[in-house]
Parts: sequence; structure tokens; C-alpha cells
Amino acid sequence: MASLTATFINEPVELRPNATEDDLQLVIRAVYKQVLGNAHLLDSQRLDSAESMLRNGDITVREFVRIVGQSELYKSLFFDVNPAYRFIELNFKHFLGRAPLDQGEISQHVQTYNGEGYAAEIDSYLDSDDYLKQFGENIVPYPCCLNTQTGMTTNVFNRTVSLLGGFATSDVNSNDAQLIASIGSNLPQKIKVAASTGGITGSTNKRFRIAVAKAGSTPVNKRSNATYEVGYEQLSSRIQSIHRTGGKILSITEVV
Repeated sequence: MASLTATFINEPVELRPNATEDDLQLVIRAVYKQVLGNAHLLDSQRLDSAESMLRNGDITVREFVRIVGQSELYKSLFFDVNPAYRFIELNFKHFLGRAPLDQGEISQHVQTYNGEGYAAEIDSYLDSDDYLKQFGENIVPYPCCLNTQTGMTTNVFNRTVSLLGGFATSDVNSNDAQLIASIGSNLPQKIKVAASTGGITGSTNKRFRIAVAKAGSTPVNKRSNATYEVGYEQLSSRIQSIHRTGGKILSITEVV
């Protein structure tokens, strides 16, 4: 693990009082790199107005991160082109510096987006206790589960490293959810670095039952719900198929 963490961990970048212009530019570059998933940024795509507000002390680093996350640029790179699971796991990576803990966390964010919209989904990370405790107002988010933390399991470490991919990789290079099988089946994540896709390798005889609310279903119209039973090897493709057709996953349970 030491060799892996050394690839990704740097000293946290913080905007301190009386920062010089060089200090400010370091913070701005760190925010763009973290929040935009190491995507190449053109000068014309920089958020000049938000940078000026940060320079003038009108906003904190947290608010600058929020502006980047709610920008049309972020939306076009990660929301418009990705399925819901991929978008949400990237939000965890970009704003909280970690992978989702479990299916419950993903489901909660799916409900936030569906019920309250895009801006509320982004705000839910920036206004969370997790964010404030780890980064506060003026530390740039960074991969924070690569060292031992209270309440974080080894599997969160594995998932976070798999999301990071590699030092030179960009999050715009893949539209496939990296953790969908691991989280959906609650199985360990095998670390994969600098790969285009993630997930667990190897075979298993486990089978899983997926409960789904089909598109357009309501609590009254429960006949629109369905269940699917699949083997482990088919789990990821079935989940992606459900999301492509507008279905909502209610639960994934192992068939005993």
C-alpha cells in the first residue's frame, strides 16, 4: 500500500491568509485538477470571475470548489455524458476525495438528484460534515482515504485507489462505472491502477437479485416494479442496462 499511496498523496493545498499570487495560482490549479478529474483545461475554460472573487477574498476555497462543480464545464464533462452511477462515484472522488462507502450512500445521492436537482446534488457533498471535517473552508479536496482513518475500511481504500486509476489518467477518458459491481454486490474491490475500467476480476458462483422500479412507476402503480436474478459475471451489465432504460434500483441482495 505504501507504494500506491506515494503515487497519489501530496501535502494538502491550503489558501492561507496573506497568500501571494503564486500561492493563489497553486490553489486554483489544485482545485481544477482535483474537481475536473485531471482533465485538460483550456485558458478559455477557466472561471475567471470565480478566480477573481477568490483572489479578492470574497469567497473561500470551498465556495470556489462549489462554483466549479456547478459550472457548465463540470456538467458537460461528467453529468451529460455519464450514467448516474458513474457521475455519483466521480462526485465522491472529486469533492470528498474518496469512494462511496456502500450502496446506501449512492442511493441517497440518486434520490437527492432525482428529487432536488443537479445543484442540490453538488451541494450535498460541499455542505456535508465529511467535507467540512476533512477540508474546512480553505483546503483543496484531495484523496483522503489513502491513509488510515477512523471508520474507513480497507475496501474503501481499495475503491478509492481504483477510482484514482493512475497519476496521469483523466476522468473524462471512461464513461463506465468503476465500482458498480463491488458496491452493488458488497464484495471486495481488487485494486487496479492506470486501467480504463475498474471492478472486480476473477470468477464467483454468487447470484444476486436486483429489485427495480421501472421508469414511470409510482408507489401506487407497483406493477411497474420487477426483479432480476443474475450471476456475478452478469451483474454489472444488468445494472447498466437498467439505468439506460430509466429504471431505478431499489435493492441488490445475494441469493442464498
